[in-house]
Amino acid sequence: MNGTPRFQRLELKNWKNFASVEVDLQGRVFLVGPNASGKSNFLDLFRFLRDLASPGGGFQEALRRRGGVRAIRCLAARRHPDVEIRVEVGAPDGPWVYELAFNQDKQRPPLVRREVVLQGDRTLLDRPNKDDKDDEERLTQTYLEQVNVNRLFRPIVEFFRSIRYLHLVPQLVREPDRSVGRHADPYGGDFLEQIANTRANTQKARLRRIRDALRIAVPQLEEIELFRDGRGTPHLRGKYQHWRPQGAWQTEDQFSDGTLRLMGLLWVVMEGRSPLLLEEPELSLHPEIVRMLPQMLARALRRRGRQVLLSTHSPDLLRDEGIGLDEVLLLIPEKEGTKVEPASSLEDIEKLLEGGLSLPDIVIPRTSPPEAKQLMLFDVDGK
Repeated sequence: MNGTPRFQRLELKNWKNFASVEVDLQGRVFLVGPNASGKSNFLDLFRFLRDLASPGGGFQEALRRRGGVRAIRCLAARRHPDVEIRVEVGAPDGPWVYELAFNQDKQRPPLVRREVVLQGDRTLLDRPNKDDKDDEERLTQTYLEQVNVNRLFRPIVEFFRSIRYLHLVPQLVREPDRSVGRHADPYGGDFLEQIANTRANTQKARLRRIRDALRIAVPQLEEIELFRDGRGTPHLRGKYQHWRPQGAWQTEDQFSDGTLRLMGLLWVVMEGRSPLLLEEPELSLHPEIVRMLPQMLARALRRRGRQVLLSTHSPDLLRDEGIGLDEVLLLIPEKEGTKVEPASSLEDIEKLLEGGLSLPDIVIPRTSPPEAKQLMLFDVDGK
């Protein structure tokens, strides 16, 4: 694909929390909802597409990682209907559509019920086809994962494969043997190894930019650099202002959670142009830093065309006046599964904003647990 493609629309049926979803997606997407409403499961749909297309993945492996079809299918589904996915991708060389439906009968492996690839008005793939009907075993795989048959739509395969997910866990970054057995770990197990394996000039330039940004969040920080110890394990160290004239150096095991999380976020934003999935990027960060994140992500969208989808509970993050109402998706749990609505669909929201209320003042209460105040009555003594 030429230029920077991005997801434009998503339709789901019976995917985890969601019995039915039809929603347009902007360049930035802010997912807002209570705990267990499905924010992570919404993002996991895009990780699922990546797993389908990636080496070492594929249809059966992507299902296995998620506990199988039974764990994926929405509990509100009736009489074991198919799980259905449809995504529309905008690209300079024309729009793409990928559709996948699958299910599993007793005593049989999961099977593809439907797989379709469209580019503009052209149908590049429509399964099941005659070969599938002659040999049903073929339906245990998608065409995304088969390099010998996906040549016509390989751009969409590469796009799915490029999706990047980050939810950095600081403790994993600090562990000495963190990277053993890990590759492109979204939780940060090999984060320092990823930095170390980056081309030297690119690595130095990015670390310099991260240092300059971190000085805003961590005023005492003077320098940051990467080195390898005697075993070859990569480490970060930062030089901080100190009572000693030369300052004091600290390695990543002494960095705060917020410093490591912000470093991970800054690094991944500079990585490329592929879609970026973020889980609660505000964790461990000062509210003033959190308020700047939407503009930083908007800058990545303007300069690189990079689409960012993130989940959040933070009113501070949503206070940015540049956030459009169609960029915020509200996840509202109901008896028949979680409903997904853009904030722009809320009744009277324009009048409420004109009346002086902020976006988080409006959307956070609508997604808050109705009985949250009851936690004050928790019996700490167990009596």
